[in-house]
Amino acid sequence: MTTNELTAEDIKKQAVRLKEHFASQNIPITHSAALEALAKQHGYKDWNVLFAKLKHGKNTPSWPTLDDKVSGTYLGHPFTGTVLRINVSTLPNVRRYKIHFDEPIDVVKSKLFSSYRQRINCFLNEAMHSTNHKGERDNLLQITS
Repeated sequence: MTTNELTAEDIKKQAVRLKEHFASQNIPITHSAALEALAKQHGYKDWNVLFAKLKHGKNTPSWPTLDDKVSGTYLGHPFTGTVLRINVSTLPNVRRYKIHFDEPIDVVKSKLFSSYRQRINCFLNEAMHSTNHKGERDNLLQITS
């Protein structure tokens, strides 16, 4: 089930069931701890971020979440990879990502030597294009899925 199909009420009901399950195992947890755990399970930093996504989901971009498989181009080379880390940026509609490529990419155009990169840090805007630290598009990376 994706968050496009979920509502905040669905998550809250899941939290109640999770809390009841742990209580039956003599592991008491609070309702807020259950909400936080469910948010992490769905790939969000915390309950507040998930709740905002559920509340404003249709008006916000579909950001890749933790452990998502992504594909696109990096320095003109096609890639597939996995999202390792997501950080909020101080810039509006920009997030910082760490992506691990499935196969290393040669970042040098020279025929005399090569330099391969398999993990990158980048800023992405809501159009899934990389930006510099000022939020200006730099065309180094584009995520297509």
